[in-house]
Amino acid sequence: FGIGSDENFVITTTNRKEITEDNFSELVQDGVTLYLLQSVDQMLLLATKERIDFLPHYDTLVKSGMYEYYASEGQNPLPFALAELIDNSLSATSRNTGIRSIQIKLLFDESQGKPAVAVIDNGSGMTSKQLNNWAVYRLSKFTRQGDFESDHSGYVRPLPVPRSLNSDISYFGVGGKQAVFFVGQSARMISKPASSQDVHELVLSKEDF
Repeated sequence: FGIGSDENFVITTTNRKEITEDNFSELVQDGVTLYLLQSVDQMLLLATKERIDFLPHYDTLVKSGMYEYYASEGQNPLPFALAELIDNSLSATSRNTGIRSIQIKLLFDESQGKPAVAVIDNGSGMTSKQLNNWAVYRLSKFTRQGDFESDHSGYVRPLPVPRSLNSDISYFGVGGKQAVFFVGQSARMISKPASSQDVHELVLSKEDF
């Protein structure tokens, strides 16, 4: 790697967790991307790319028709789809100590290649692993907060609250992906964790699938 004998360096995960003797077996696993840096908070000189591989949940096949709930009982499906997209921002900003900012933009020009719906917020952001988890079908938003997947056994529905910017729209993480592909043919998620300087980007494309 061209490291001189007098140079200091650290090895970290993409979430900037330093690899040490104590956590090596926990953090270093097959398929994990690692950074070799001069310090944990060193700015990356180039963009990095990480491939996400996962086996779709069986519900992808047996419950793929769940999208029909959008149009059930004669309701207009578009507001439900937009609500699912906004739900991500409501969750992300729910613990903001300052102003919560959520913008919804309808782009009819070619700035994104095609017309697009953009939902922008100043929430907590996601690490690369959390962004990976967001892409996994049927992974609950209430259990995907950490770095690893889990089942839905710990889900407890929040107590009812008056109408406010609190989020309990999508219970089990299906709606976001369904909403995206109901409205369009690709999703581009750009996120910067509040505790990190790194910006992570995820693209889900019907064409690529």
